[in-house]
Amino acid sequence: MKQEREQTVETQTAPAPDDAQMILEHFGHTVFSAAYAMVKNRHDAEDIAQDVFVSYIRTKPRFESMEHAKAWLLRVTINKSKSFFRSAWQQKTTGIEEDFPDTPFTQGELDVMDAVERLPQKYRRVIYLYYIEGYATNEIAAILEIPQNTVLSQLARARKQLKISLKGEFQDE
Repeated sequence: MKQEREQTVETQTAPAPDDAQMILEHFGHTVFSAAYAMVKNRHDAEDIAQDVFVSYIRTKPRFESMEHAKAWLLRVTINKSKSFFRSAWQQKTTGIEEDFPDTPFTQGELDVMDAVERLPQKYRRVIYLYYIEGYATNEIAAILEIPQNTVLSQLARARKQLKISLKGEFQDE
């Protein structure tokens, strides 16, 4: 599977730095989803996603492949999400509780998403990158600029917390 993925990455051409529309169309949902997974609010996630694409337009980075472009966009999204939480405005305001944006899920899926949203941010981001985006732990380590063993530890701790918080909720099914 990994070999197929690597072959796919090699055959894809990297986008031209001025092709912002193509990048937006190709990665818009991915960037929004990553931001939403971090901030848990649709409007803030939209703002962060917009900032990510503005950063792309301003810096005009050159990518080796589409996978490299995706990794760069996710790294910028994570950084902007972390900056969002450090901002003075965010520290002095309280958000309005909001459900996951306009998507029908089963009650079990909603329970799992709620449990993931209650995790600390450092655990949410590795869970998102591993399970939703499908990155390997070494790739997550490169994106987050942390050691691979840290990623493995955070995944293990996140799974343990999820198991504890979800224990009993799915034993009836």
